[in-house]
Amino acid sequence: LSPVCLGSLRRAASINAEYMGKNIEGYKIEGKNAVVIGRSNIVGKPIAQLLIAENATVTVCHSRTRDLPNIVSGADIVVAAIGRPNFVKGEWVKEGAVVIDVDINKVGDRMVGDVDFNSVRPVASHITPVPGGVGPMTIAMLLKNTLIAAEAIEAAKAP
Repeated sequence: LSPVCLGSLRRAASINAEYMGKNIEGYKIEGKNAVVIGRSNIVGKPIAQLLIAENATVTVCHSRTRDLPNIVSGADIVVAAIGRPNFVKGEWVKEGAVVIDVDINKVGDRMVGDVDFNSVRPVASHITPVPGGVGPMTIAMLLKNTLIAAEAIEAAKAP
């Protein structure tokens, strides 16, 4: 990756992490066990870093993690960003967990997330829907950061 591309990836990563902060604002993260399913540089790793910065104990998993259901079952916070439709099942999720579904997948004529919403909803205290959860907030953060960048460019032009 060129320095410019890497910079763009880092900015995109921080937008997703910024969204996470907005999404769980007011929820006490410190001391919680969090599982991030997905290890991408754009979503998984930055969200894990955000949670670590908030003093959560974080486990990063992926599609080849052994005994994933058991690992997820101990989490107070579950972030799904693996790119597999309906991957996370309700029987994996701890009662009262906060579940954030970051991904969107097309299945037939429907859009679904990485979390099997119908089976997880009854056990989670909070769950983001797909569509309509993470996506609109990510767009809002992109627009906010575009405005900040435009203002910085204009300020740099001023004498």
